[in-house]
Amino acid sequence: MIGFLGEYEVTLDSKGRFLLPAGFKKQVPEDWNNQFVISRGLDSCLNLYHSKHWEPIFAHISSLNDFDPKVRQFQRYFLNGATTIELDSAGRLLVPAQLKEFAGLDKDVVLFAKGNKIEIWDSNKYKQFFEALSANDFSNLANEVMVKPPVV
Repeated sequence: MIGFLGEYEVTLDSKGRFLLPAGFKKQVPEDWNNQFVISRGLDSCLNLYHSKHWEPIFAHISSLNDFDPKVRQFQRYFLNGATTIELDSAGRLLVPAQLKEFAGLDKDVVLFAKGNKIEIWDSNKYKQFFEALSANDFSNLANEVMVKPPVV
């Protein structure tokens, strides 16, 4: 499995749970467990990793030079609130209260697949993000970041 693909709108229930869409469930290999790690994202969203995708990231972060103050700052921020969560019998995942507050999640949520993780966005913030970027801005951004052609 390369990673996740897709975008889904879900609703948080009163306890902060959401149903993992079948489209994402199908992308998790059958021999993998039902454990995920949820953590702070970089743009006021949350990151949801399958535990198999989280393990190398955590190993890399743990291997960084702990004597460097910037590394410690990054580790503290990135790992703050990171929590292992598991699909319940109904196929739901629980967003911890502190992470829910960090991302400003209320009820309507967008799950956006971004490679080895799924970003969890407040629906309004997600829409604002895309409304702020015109087609021309996107074209210029693509020209800047897609310097090398993809390896096929």
